[in-house]
Amino acid sequence: MKKLLVTGASGFLGSRIVEYYKEKFEILAPSHSEMDITNEEEVACIFNKNKPNIVIHCAAISDVGRCEKEPERSWKINVDGCINIAKAAADISAKCIICSSDQVYFGSVVTGAHSEEEALRPFNLYGREKLTAEQKCLEVNADCVLLRLSWMYDTRTMNTAEHGDFMRTLLQNMELGKMLSYPIHDVRGITSAHEVVRNLEKAIELPGGVYNFGSPNDRSTYDTVYEVFTKLGLDVSRLQKNEDAFRDNPRNISMNQDKINKYGIRFSTTENGLMLALRIN
Repeated sequence: MKKLLVTGASGFLGSRIVEYYKEKFEILAPSHSEMDITNEEEVACIFNKNKPNIVIHCAAISDVGRCEKEPERSWKINVDGCINIAKAAADISAKCIICSSDQVYFGSVVTGAHSEEEALRPFNLYGREKLTAEQKCLEVNADCVLLRLSWMYDTRTMNTAEHGDFMRTLLQNMELGKMLSYPIHDVRGITSAHEVVRNLEKAIELPGGVYNFGSPNDRSTYDTVYEVFTKLGLDVSRLQKNEDAFRDNPRNISMNQDKINKYGIRFSTTENGLMLALRIN
């Protein structure tokens, strides 16, 4: 049985990876106290001692606002930490998958779905950190696979400390009879975490490089939810347009899927994924 090392295993994505692959791989899930990813020597020591065959790096500060408030700390974790993981994986010839973000596209002048080859100038610090991490990781490990993830959701909570997400917040507000407000100036993919986790097995076989890794979507969040509600026969009168969010700087961070599709990796559209989740619940 091959060894799979997962960082950030107590987090939203990491915990789901561990649960899904625990029968297929021998799981190594070092906590922060066991492996500080910002400490290059400590990371190298853990890797050399345990010799994982595959590494999936999920640990990060993903809160955009927190990154702006704690720039030095977030840079050490989101950039230096990624480099240390990529370098240590290369040294023991382990396959390395690192989670990046669709936030690298926020600030792009390109309209429509974004491709991996675009020249980028991310608008926020988190996006700049992720883009820098991608570039630096490939410098130290050309076989590293960088996955640009979109906003992920699940219908269940894995642990009590877990933050809410799009779907669980939607379901909770529907149950409470609240109005549902979504932005009209924000276009992005929203992806089932289970699709991401399942597709990671194929991502292990990808050649080194950067890949968009999430559901396609070409509508604003409001229009997407409106379409889903309409098709499912749900009450659209409960939907409100949020006209303030991103009004001064409209955001389109939707991702083109052509590159991963060529490798047989496919995601449901955001609309179809949300419809399936709502039908089940």
